[in-house]
Parts: sequence; structure tokens; C-alpha cells
Amino acid sequence: MIKLGQLMIIGFEGAKASDELLSFIRDEGIGGVILFKRNFESKKQLKRLIQELQEAGEGRLFVSIDHEGGRVMRLHEPFTHFPAAMRVAEKGAKAIYEVGKTMAIELSQVGFNLNYAPVLDVATNAFNTVIGDRSFGSDPVFVAEIGIQMMRGLMEGGIIACGKHFPGHGDTDLDSHLSLPVLNHTRQRMNVCELHPFKVAIAAGIPMIMTAHVLIPNLDPKWPASISRRITDELLRRELGFEGVIVTDDILMKGIANLLPVPEAACHAIEAGADIIMLCKGGIELQRQALNAVRKCHDDGKLAGIEERLGRINSLKDRFLHSA
Repeated sequence: MIKLGQLMIIGFEGAKASDELLSFIRDEGIGGVILFKRNFESKKQLKRLIQELQEAGEGRLFVSIDHEGGRVMRLHEPFTHFPAAMRVAEKGAKAIYEVGKTMAIELSQVGFNLNYAPVLDVATNAFNTVIGDRSFGSDPVFVAEIGIQMMRGLMEGGIIACGKHFPGHGDTDLDSHLSLPVLNHTRQRMNVCELHPFKVAIAAGIPMIMTAHVLIPNLDPKWPASISRRITDELLRRELGFEGVIVTDDILMKGIANLLPVPEAACHAIEAGADIIMLCKGGIELQRQALNAVRKCHDDGKLAGIEERLGRINSLKDRFLHSA
């Protein structure tokens, strides 16, 4: 039986795993979890929580976090608080590599295996508050160079690196958590700026890329990148030749949720070419509805290539989850 739960990464409330959550992970074969400040009280508590989650997931869960530095840090002391990416980048490639490796060591010690970093967005808009200093800078060549150093540091420390937010969120002036940003750039502009760091990261072997809730009419006039077949499958997978795992940003963010109900968005994202959909909250009932929608799409013959997706996911887990 195909475990379509592998196509989901879910979040939950609280510092303890409920019996309902553990059963959901176990019974549906959920692929991974994402943890936030709401799930963290102490290092000892966090390690035990992750152990319980992994037991339910038979040691095969992606245990993930947004751990970029600066504004985007979910863990407080005793974990190191790193400066924002742009501040560290000023110190050069070696400093970024060391930050990535130190992050990875600290995260892996408590059981994490996936970090949603590096941010590969190019900060070309001074009014962009959602990205800003989360980016390494405004020069796409520099962002690419520094970004792969972060990637290498994370991966050499035993953590899966995930580049984000494809195909580029750095020049938007709206926050996709709250609304749908629109980029009216030509493909030629995208090639030399927004896409460049992702191309370099793909060539360097980045294992996972996150798609953005950004509408780019010159690439797809109807659908945002995360639910666009033209951008997810045709551009990222086929044209750029990315062979790793594609994960959406949280489909509960308003950039998507204002367009489609969550279950429909989940199915739409998988149809568009995503390997994994992310639901950071909303509760198990909503997450179950999303999974059931994906299952119905699969049963109706609308989802091609499920075995290939599961193969990519399992290959990545085989590579990094050996000690889970």
C-alpha cells in the first residue's frame, strides 16, 4: 500500500506529542514534522519529543525547522543565536560555512535532520520586509557563492539543506504569509537574478528546494509558484534539471489559502510537481482532510509519478536518517 502520508510535513501545538498526533503519524505514514518555538521548552524536553515522534515514524521522519539566524530562530538558549544571514555574509564564505556546520551539529544533537536554509532569495527590494536581511545580499552571484557555503556547512554537519524560496522572493514588497506577492519580471531578468542562486545550488547538489507562494505572470499568469506546474515541474524539475526533493512553503499561508481551500491546495501542489506539501498548523483534522484530498486525487488517476516522488523522498532519508 502506498503511504501518501510521506508527501506531508506537518506542524502541531505544544511541547508534548499527543496520542492522537503519534497515531496519525504512525497510521498514515506521515513523512515529517516541523517544529517551532511553541514546541520547545528545554534541550532535554526537545530531544525526548523528537525521539517520541521518530518512534511513531519508525525512525523515518524528516524532523525539520526554520533555523536561519537573525529573526528566524525557533530555539533559544542553550542553542546558539546566530546573526542574520546578511550580517554573517559580510564576514565571507568561511564564516558562513562555519555557521552552517555549527548549526547542523547543534540541531543534529537533539534529533533534527532538516533545516530550511539557505535562503537563496536575492534582496533587491529595500521595501521587502519578509526577506530583507534573511538574504545574503543583493548580488545574485554573491548570494549563490555564499549560499552554497551554508549548504555545505549544514550537510557536512549531518543536516539536510533546503534552498528557498524558489523561484525568488527577494524583490517582493508583500509578505506571502499575509497576501499573494506578484513579481512582474521578465524571464530574462529572472535568469540573471532570481534564478541564478538556485541554478548554482542545483549544480552543487542541494538536496531539497522549497517553492514560494509568489505569482510571476510572465512564468504563469494564473497560479503561484508553489501550485504552478509551469514553475514547479516544467521550470525547476525539467528545465533546471533539479533531481532532489521539492517541498512547498506552508500551504496555510494566506498567499495560497486566499486562493484555494487547504485540501484543494494540497492536491493542486502535488499535481503541479511538488514532492511534499507543508502544513505548519491547523490541527490534525485539517491535515487529515488535506491528506484525504491527495488520496482521492491519486485514486482518481490525477497524480502521475507518485512512485518517483516516494523514491526521491526515501533516497534522501536513506542518506541522512541512518542514525535516526
